[in-house]
Amino acid sequence: MAIVNSSVSSDKAIKATQLGILISVILVVVKALTGKLGASYALIADATESGADILCSALLWVGLKVSLKPADDKHPYGHGKAEPLVALVIGLFLVAAAIFIAINAIHFIQTPHEAPKRFTLIVLLVVIAIKEVLFRYVLSVGRSLQSQAVIADAYHHRSDAISSVAAFIGIVVALILGDGYEGADDWAALFAACIIIYNAFHIIIPALNEIMDSAPANGIVEKIRNEAFSLPEVKKVEKCYVRKMGFDYYVDLHIHIDGALTVKEGHIIAHQVKDRLMESDQRIKNALIHVEPD
Repeated sequence: MAIVNSSVSSDKAIKATQLGILISVILVVVKALTGKLGASYALIADATESGADILCSALLWVGLKVSLKPADDKHPYGHGKAEPLVALVIGLFLVAAAIFIAINAIHFIQTPHEAPKRFTLIVLLVVIAIKEVLFRYVLSVGRSLQSQAVIADAYHHRSDAISSVAAFIGIVVALILGDGYEGADDWAALFAACIIIYNAFHIIIPALNEIMDSAPANGIVEKIRNEAFSLPEVKKVEKCYVRKMGFDYYVDLHIHIDGALTVKEGHIIAHQVKDRLMESDQRIKNALIHVEPD
């Protein structure tokens, strides 16, 4: 079976984060300049969203580094909780960015201004394509690593793409309908802010669940049970508690074996179960096996 360790996982996550930072830096400059020259607040709001992307990706980078620090006396289970904490912070930054965009959009809706320029549409189409590709790439990395922080970063890129789509629609409406509809651009920014907040809560809730040691999804508990039960000496698998720490899992497992076996034989079986779990492809960092007589 393939064994995925924390170092390999973090390398993939960090590379995806670095790519996101690089692209977001370029897009912030492009969108801010285009919004200013093209008289589009939606594009300027979009640039704000990309700026938040950079900050959040930088936080993710730091969080991944912290989560890889080895266990110590104060943190016997390691520093893996830094990863969902960063996801939570990213979600909160999304909410803050959405509120900022919404407040400014309402201000511009109430303030008469010229319609956006046509060339802004070309820039937005390019931006949407880039951000959607980046979202899909980072999301695939996050899901493969089962990392809430990387998934959160991916949805930050998706929120950026959504705000760009809204800006595109708003500008098209303003240009087609002409005088009196210049504010369509600003309404688009306001709509994008609502979508961003919606996505933010889809990031915040899973991160909170992980911080609170909720049982992991994806059927991992059942896979661990089946892995332990595959040993002929194991008569029954009773309790199975799994919690996620960073990229790894810690397992507390109760197994039933023949009550006539000696303590030494039971100890050997427990170690066999532990070894089998840790050699599996479930990224189990440690397993505590409790033996019950059957």
